[in-house]
Amino acid sequence: MKKTLTAILLILLSIGAKAQVITHVDTLECSVIGFRVGILAPSNRFSYTQTPDGDKSAVGTMSDLYKAPYISFGVDYKYKFLSNWLLFANGDVFFGNDNLTQRTDRMGIWSSDPTPIIIGTNGTDATVTCYNRGVQFQAGVGKIFAFSEKNPNSGLMAKAGGGWMQDMTVFMLNEVHAPQLEGDYARLYDHQRRGFLLSESIGYIFMSNHRNLMNASIEFEVSHYWNRSTRDYMIDHVMGLQGPDNNRYFDLLYTLRVTWMFPLTGRPTYDYFYY
Repeated sequence: MKKTLTAILLILLSIGAKAQVITHVDTLECSVIGFRVGILAPSNRFSYTQTPDGDKSAVGTMSDLYKAPYISFGVDYKYKFLSNWLLFANGDVFFGNDNLTQRTDRMGIWSSDPTPIIIGTNGTDATVTCYNRGVQFQAGVGKIFAFSEKNPNSGLMAKAGGGWMQDMTVFMLNEVHAPQLEGDYARLYDHQRRGFLLSESIGYIFMSNHRNLMNASIEFEVSHYWNRSTRDYMIDHVMGLQGPDNNRYFDLLYTLRVTWMFPLTGRPTYDYFYY
């Protein structure tokens, strides 16, 4: 009888032990591919133009040339270590929507005509659209600070990087040709610039324990862009340019960005502890 009671007690204890489970989720080491979209705006307070004489002003900066915001699209690659450190590289293109400011005053071909239009080869308005377009490439390091042991691959994310950037004015013509804004003539007015870029960002990254499609991040990025003109001759009546642009430019840019990510690995492993 005692042996029977002892056996029943052991069975009950065994069932109770199996019901008490602690699950530990491991961090992942993997490559992550992401597709991202953002809203970008330059600062009109901290951006500046510096002349060869050392004078500074806001005239000619991205915030002065183009109305904000701009839209950006890009591709992102991350390598995530078990320690939640990150190495990343990314590339983005950005553009505005017919957003060149003071276009009548900036363009020499318009300022001499009381009608602020571009006359095409057929004698009609060529209806030119003027907008900014740019591209940037960056690489750097980051770190994920996890909030929960149940999902140690998600949490606060901080990153810092550097790279290269170029921006310019683009003139889009309709079916009517306008030679004064085509080919080499467009380079007189396109404000093409390029230079070095540094950035810092902070945000939140979520990597699902169960589904590879449920992975995303949102971040706020601040970029420091030191740039100079790439053209030998520039015309901009607002800036007082009709010749070489020897100014140096600094643009501070703010970007709010969302990234949809695809980890190139399986699910995280689980360790089970019973008591």
